[in-house]
Amino acid sequence: MATITLKDLVKAYGDTEVLHHVAADIQDGEFLVIVGPSGCGKSTLLRMIAGLETVTSGEVSIGDRMVNKLEPADRDIAMVFQNYALYPHMSVRENMAYGLKIRKIDKGEINRRVEEAADILELRPYLDRKPRQLSGGQRQRVAMGRAIVRDPQVFLFDEPLSNLDAKLRVQMRLEIRKLQQKLGVTSIYVTHDQVEAMTLGDRLMVLNGGYVEQLGTPIELYDRPATVFVAGFIGSPAMNLITVEASENQLKLPNGAYLEGGNDLGKVTLGIRPEHLVSDGIGPIRVTVQLFEQLGANTLLHGVLEGTDCDIVASLPGHVSASAGTVMCFSVQAQNLHIFDIQTGKRIGA
Repeated sequence: MATITLKDLVKAYGDTEVLHHVAADIQDGEFLVIVGPSGCGKSTLLRMIAGLETVTSGEVSIGDRMVNKLEPADRDIAMVFQNYALYPHMSVRENMAYGLKIRKIDKGEINRRVEEAADILELRPYLDRKPRQLSGGQRQRVAMGRAIVRDPQVFLFDEPLSNLDAKLRVQMRLEIRKLQQKLGVTSIYVTHDQVEAMTLGDRLMVLNGGYVEQLGTPIELYDRPATVFVAGFIGSPAMNLITVEASENQLKLPNGAYLEGGNDLGKVTLGIRPEHLVSDGIGPIRVTVQLFEQLGANTLLHGVLEGTDCDIVASLPGHVSASAGTVMCFSVQAQNLHIFDIQTGKRIGA
């Protein structure tokens, strides 16, 4: 196990810079999730840590070693990819043992490690099967088993669950989290799925266009997003973002209604999470209903702020409903308001 230090990392292809001065200290045994939309640079960053991409400038350190110049095989890492990359002609046992075999590890030690990993991953009944005889989830466990047997200092996961169906994704992400906690190995996990990120990570690094928007615990990012991008990306359904006028400790909504707060800031972006909108029949946030998504435990109301084209989503108890065109009134507590600079997108206030 080891700490990982990323110091002022830059990645450029010719004159095009795709990662911009990324810095982070990842603690021994920590599970860090790098999350962001497609094309934001998260897989590139992971590959730089792995040694599969060269570092344009900055430093990557694993433990007490700067590893910029080291080959991937010399960094004491194990990587699990989006595709399982299993040898179809080999059994599960042979796939898991192959990396150790080419490193000329003693055969008895190889068998011990493979069987120990198979027990952890509940793969012992499948050790003599070929990959084609396994389900998608079982194949992904074999890929993880191949990483575990190496006994590395660091696990790197590059969107390992994206090929699985929704139900299996939920099951597998819980298995990955339990496995990481059991082994205590420092891990970095890349995903574009913010729900996956929130449930897996000790901390999240949110990337956007090659820049780190925020680094913190899931609840820090949820409660206090540092930018409009993080506010809109973290949380499901996404935060409502409305342009308002802040003056004399009041926030003037586009339809002329007022909320308390904001000081004399001029135009700002107001953020309200759907679950913080309270339907009370008298609140100043008047929403014209368009449709309901009834999900069982809760219902999502989709509508527009009355008299505007500003979209609003509210998360309500499961059995609430109303006809399209109905106007519903909502309130929100002042502590649940998020205010951002309209130019920079950065959070204003605590």
